[in-house]
Amino acid sequence: MADTAKPASAAPSRRKAGRHRGEGQWAAGHFTPLNGNEQFKKDDDGLNVRTRIETIYSRTGFASIDPNDLRGRMRWWGLYTQRRPGIDGGRTAVLEPEELEDEYFMMRVRVDGGRLTTEQLRVIGEISQEFARGTADITDRQNIQYHWIRIEDVPEIWRRLEAVGLSTTEACGDTPRAFLGSPVAGIASDEIIDGTAALEETKRRVVGNPAYSNLPRKFKTAISGSPLLDVAHEINDVSFVGVRHPEHGPGFDVWVGGGLSTNPKFGVRLGAWVPEEDVPDVHEGIVSIFRDYGYRRLRNRARLKFLVADWGPEKFRRVLEDEYLGRKLVDGPAPEFPAQRWRDHIGVHLQKDGRFYVGFAPRVGRVDGATLTKIADLAEAHGSGRVRTTPEQKMIILDVTEDRVESLVDGLEALDLTTEPSVFRRGTMACTGIEFCKLAIVETKGRASSLIDELERRLPDFDEPLTINVNGCPNSCARIQTADIGLKGQLVTDADGRQVEGYQVHLGGSLGLDPAFGRKVRGLKVTAAELPDYIERVLTRYREERQDGERFAQWAARADEGALK
Repeated sequence: MADTAKPASAAPSRRKAGRHRGEGQWAAGHFTPLNGNEQFKKDDDGLNVRTRIETIYSRTGFASIDPNDLRGRMRWWGLYTQRRPGIDGGRTAVLEPEELEDEYFMMRVRVDGGRLTTEQLRVIGEISQEFARGTADITDRQNIQYHWIRIEDVPEIWRRLEAVGLSTTEACGDTPRAFLGSPVAGIASDEIIDGTAALEETKRRVVGNPAYSNLPRKFKTAISGSPLLDVAHEINDVSFVGVRHPEHGPGFDVWVGGGLSTNPKFGVRLGAWVPEEDVPDVHEGIVSIFRDYGYRRLRNRARLKFLVADWGPEKFRRVLEDEYLGRKLVDGPAPEFPAQRWRDHIGVHLQKDGRFYVGFAPRVGRVDGATLTKIADLAEAHGSGRVRTTPEQKMIILDVTEDRVESLVDGLEALDLTTEPSVFRRGTMACTGIEFCKLAIVETKGRASSLIDELERRLPDFDEPLTINVNGCPNSCARIQTADIGLKGQLVTDADGRQVEGYQVHLGGSLGLDPAFGRKVRGLKVTAAELPDYIERVLTRYREERQDGERFAQWAARADEGALK
């Protein structure tokens, strides 16, 4: 492809500054750092911190870590300091970083495409038990997150992960983060195209490559050829979505500029069809546009979605073709949106080779190392040794023969990993929350888990597909704006006038057929204690008022405010 692997310092000076002259765009010749993050990245590439971790910090301890490494570059290797226990949510925004953080780390292990072997899963479980106090959460980016990691143990953890082909490289930071991929790529009987090869080659080119290790902000990628649209393609920086071209056959439709957080935007189509073999070139071109033209002045405007919103898809495609690919892309069709509501692959499903895959539901992604090793044992005894994580915090065991399905299902049930979960267990996700996250205001994982139990008890016959996403702060790691019921953690005032943990409620968000961000009803905030009562009340009202076949999101969009309170 055309000149995308040039070092950052070689961004072409011939490009003229656009109207966003003050945005710190390298392509406009603006290389002077405009904030502290840009300064520490210019001072030293985040990839270089690994050497210091291995040779200095792991030997001299937490207190010896340079602040720009501790709260900056170490993210390039999947490491964030975690929240010090006992600090309530009211102090999240007022304390200095050194007051909030503990001398332990969250470590994020990349699981690109959710692809794991049982050997890898067993090593993940063993590391969890030995170094992370048993923690090993599954994220909605298909990763695994540890907590309680000591800096002294990091080199040994890396050694064990890398011995089985795993890594933490650029799992965080202003980098190409872990790639979402269909967890049933290559095996699903209804698959349009297998995106595995394209994902692996793209990862090989960009991850750990200094040409792409200093981006304006994080960069999220999704590649899936599933007709279920199972990677939330609408809310990634770039997504490649499986489609069939009427002349050229199976390939990918390209979307750019999606993202949530405090200024959510859906991605837009470039209108281009890309064959499997060209995905890595096109991805490199798009990430290079972000590197060169992305906004670096303000962190809250540094995501690709802001550039795409200002340029529009036509200009973005023109720059991609003319300045980075050196060729025109083929026009192509949009994906067809499936009528099926669930995109998580839960349950027992036939593979195209006659075997089965079995999807099951941990509670809000919370598992532990001992359970992961038991899942690995079950997968080896019943399948071929292949396991997957999903973008809904779920897991799948592949390649199970028909005569072994029942035994596997029973073995999973014994671990409280059901293949036939209730609507509430199946559809509820939660971010890390105040237990470990320095940005969080409220608790999430435990509260979401207890909410599942309470709703199962109160509404045992509720069977309409429904998503409830629980987030500890406004940043939407749990995708609150696109859930049927999105819960954004904040402090609220209870009936006695006290400040307590609670949630702002977003209603009727959705992806897929009718993508929409959830509706915020004026004054609708719920205390944590009131949460089960509120959700029971609004779901009961929905069932009373829904029209034939009407989804919750459709009802919530038209309901009067009184029905939603």
